[in-house]
Amino acid sequence: MAGTRGKDVIARHGEKMIEVKIRFWTDRIAEGENRIRPKHAWASGVVRMEPNLAHGIKPKKPVPFNTILDLQASIEKTLIQHGVRLHPSHKMRKYFSESE
Repeated sequence: MAGTRGKDVIARHGEKMIEVKIRFWTDRIAEGENRIRPKHAWASGVVRMEPNLAHGIKPKKPVPFNTILDLQASIEKTLIQHGVRLHPSHKMRKYFSESE
């Protein structure tokens, strides 16, 4: 990859991937204190990063989403907040021109 020379590090098994965790709220769906309704959740919650020493990722404040439609923007904000740069996959490259 262009521009990454000198920054590469060795990563152990389990540290090679960057993990984003999505958590859905489940409170106040079931009746009674400390009760849940299994497999039921609100369409809102938070997106957070899992820690990864090889990538230098330390979790920061979770990014909330209020609808499933907000989820993509919350994932993007989380990646930006942690300084993660995405590179286009082979299938995605067909959307880019050579002159860019």
